[in-house]
Amino acid sequence: MDIPAEEKNRKVGHAFRWQDLSLTTKVLIEVLLMTLIMFTVNLVMFLQVNRMAAAVGQVYESNVGMEKLSESLDEVQNSTYSYLLVKSSDSLERYYKSEETFRQLLDQLNDRVLENPAMLLEQNIRSTSETYLEETADAVTYKRGRNVEKYRESFAVAQKLYGYLNSYIYELNNQRFSVNSESFLILQRRIRSLAVISMVLLIIMMGVSILMLYFMVRGVVSPLSNLAVTAKYVGEGNFHIKMPQNDSLDEVGVMTRAFNTMVSSLEEYMNLTRQNMEKERQMKEKELRMETHLKEAQLKYLQSQINPHFLFNSLNAGAQLAMLEDAEQTSIFVEKMADFFRYNVKKGSEDATLEEEIEAVENYIYILNVRFAGEIRFSKEIDETALEVRIPSMILQPIVENAVNHGIRNIDWEGRITLSVTREPEYILICIKDNGKGISADKIAFIMEGKGRTGPATEEQSTEGDSTGIGLSNVISRLELYFDRKDLLTITSPGENMGTEVQIRIPDRQ
Repeated sequence: MDIPAEEKNRKVGHAFRWQDLSLTTKVLIEVLLMTLIMFTVNLVMFLQVNRMAAAVGQVYESNVGMEKLSESLDEVQNSTYSYLLVKSSDSLERYYKSEETFRQLLDQLNDRVLENPAMLLEQNIRSTSETYLEETADAVTYKRGRNVEKYRESFAVAQKLYGYLNSYIYELNNQRFSVNSESFLILQRRIRSLAVISMVLLIIMMGVSILMLYFMVRGVVSPLSNLAVTAKYVGEGNFHIKMPQNDSLDEVGVMTRAFNTMVSSLEEYMNLTRQNMEKERQMKEKELRMETHLKEAQLKYLQSQINPHFLFNSLNAGAQLAMLEDAEQTSIFVEKMADFFRYNVKKGSEDATLEEEIEAVENYIYILNVRFAGEIRFSKEIDETALEVRIPSMILQPIVENAVNHGIRNIDWEGRITLSVTREPEYILICIKDNGKGISADKIAFIMEGKGRTGPATEEQSTEGDSTGIGLSNVISRLELYFDRKDLLTITSPGENMGTEVQIRIPDRQ
């Protein structure tokens, strides 16, 4: 819907103001604002909950890690003892697997000397475990070598270290449990605080939303109530009452100004109605006079048709007279002249078959060859299945005329024009080609862009004495109007003195 010029000027003249926004935009902004706030609050809450959940997970994982380390140590000790007791391949494989698992768990402990008691204890567990694993490995090796004394000594040391490691792990687990308990209490307090903050924010957002909705509804309902009262007075015939001025650009402001304008112009509209009725009466009288003049013009037009028919009859009489005098060539020439001019007048505002158009071209070439001693060589290749296709009349002859006047006229070699019609899968292709002077790319663009279509012929064509007065641009326009399509006609020329080819693609409507 177009915005009145007054409203456009009002928009340009004011800086941005809230009341200038449409009601839809206001509601949309408020909804988007509240959605954004809700999303932000929920995002913050989500991040905080995830952070707390991760902290709780760390608390749980630290104690679980100590349990796994203790279980893995027990597995190493039991598998070592089992192998030393029974010396089986299953117990040996079990030892190696438990040792590998224990080492993987040890890699997760601290290996640096730090002042933190827990970190220091982790470093002690890691270093003691390395010694313990060396002793168990020696015990297994000595057992495999049947050195009883050595594997007993190594296993005794390993068993002693095993006791130390259990005590270290137990102590570290207690330390972590104490720290994790404090962390868990802190997390509980944070979760309760987050719940309170979320509730407060939700209450605030609800209050803000209710206030915004209240002021927006009041801004809409109050002017509408005033408008209803004012409309009641106007309905009773009081055209002097108006709504209070409102310079906002929303629907309410636009409606208020429109109502005031309607009331102000109502009486003026009634006066204009009376004036328009008087003008309408005068217009009807004028139309009657115009119809009288039109009938007179139509009568003169019918009278002007006598001249072409008189010309055809005179040419036919001349052809019969030439036949009686045995002037056969003269008779044929006069007959073809009559046929050509008859086709021009008869088909000037109609369509025609392709066969009729080709016959008009042949008559035109024949007339020119009689006038200019047969200097034009014309040939054609026609697909007879396309002869019944209908096209706008006087399409091909102006193109051939253009080829004669601007292509092969006044050249130093024999002029030739070829007309071909072929049926393609989706269209009928008509080609008119000459071997004349050619045409420049600028001139082709000038014609195809539609420049110079205001007259019946191009400037160059109008200077020729034998022109029919139908220019190439006129042909293009009529093709576009008849088929309701563009790009039906194309013009190509390889260069100077290399001829020109005009192609017409007629949509095949079979």
